Amino acid sequence: MAYTQAGINGSFTESHDPSVETVVLDHGTGAKLSRELVERISETLGDTYLGIMEDSALLELPTNRIAFTTDSFVVTPLIFGNGDIGKIAVCGTVNDLAVSGARPLYITLSLIIEEGMPISELLVIIESVRDTARSAGVKIVAGDTKVVGKGEADRLFINTAGVGVMERPPISVRNVRPGQKIILSGYIGNHSIHLLSIREGLGFERNVLSDCAPLNHMIDTVLNNVPTGKVASMRDVTRGGLSAVLHEHARAANCVIRFDKQALPVLPEAAMAADMLGVNVINLANEGCLCLFVEPDVADQVLALLREAPCGKEAVIIGEVEAIPLPEVHMLESDGTLTIIEELYGAELPRLC
Repeated sequence: MAYTQAGINGSFTESHDPSVETVVLDHGTGAKLSRELVERISETLGDTYLGIMEDSALLELPTNRIAFTTDSFVVTPLIFGNGDIGKIAVCGTVNDLAVSGARPLYITLSLIIEEGMPISELLVIIESVRDTARSAGVKIVAGDTKVVGKGEADRLFINTAGVGVMERPPISVRNVRPGQKIILSGYIGNHSIHLLSIREGLGFERNVLSDCAPLNHMIDTVLNNVPTGKVASMRDVTRGGLSAVLHEHARAANCVIRFDKQALPVLPEAAMAADMLGVNVINLANEGCLCLFVEPDVADQVLALLREAPCGKEAVIIGEVEAIPLPEVHMLESDGTLTIIEELYGAELPRLC
């Protein structure tokens, strides 16, 4: 059942059946139970949700150039320290828009729910969607709910699309050139290590929390204070980790990208957990870490601006783009030797998000 642009006043026209405490297949029929579930979701979203329950949202945009993105989100467990699948869905969509230089405005929210999921747990996740949307300053304008049978989904999948407006020249991987500095906004590996610790009982989850966070306000601060064109490219470091981001940029620029292993911002507990698991932190997913490619004359300014934000306090320069025409990633070891970092062929770890 679809729900779009609505003016929800926080009250129901009729009460919901209190005996229905879990999601059942009839919640996906488009009939009364579907409507009641959608009303509960809409009421929980509160003022972050706009519209009148029609089949499409009509949006006012202040520009003729927009950024548009879509993504799907799966995670186990659904709820974890410092986040949940709802928070990841909003952050992932907002961050994908923001790294292109856009100002995120609107997102959609579509839910694929497995039969048997407690409605109370679903609403906790919807509350997180609401709170994260408020924090990021975006509105939810459309959505959909589908219910599938037991065993046909991993409890809950979320799909989103996002729209942002371009108020400055786009930022693109195509702008990467030799001499540019590479900056990370914070610790890497925390999100993956936190989830793995919960799933495998490693005991690190209290000290290594997920970094899940919307980054658009921090990005705005940087772009509003640095001359246009000085920030060449940005990526939120998600699946595939830092290694995937660096390989993408090395291929685009057809240049060697070199980074210093000693400069990487890694929590000691995260490094210890990665060693126990036999994985490299540069391949681990993050949900609140930004990688920037910037001109050398503004690198220190960008660092200072990032460090003013809660998500950027650990920002550091980790390397640079070299004038060597090879699409490779090189890591400088502590003894001064260089190691070629190979791009992963598949997954180093089971699916996390």
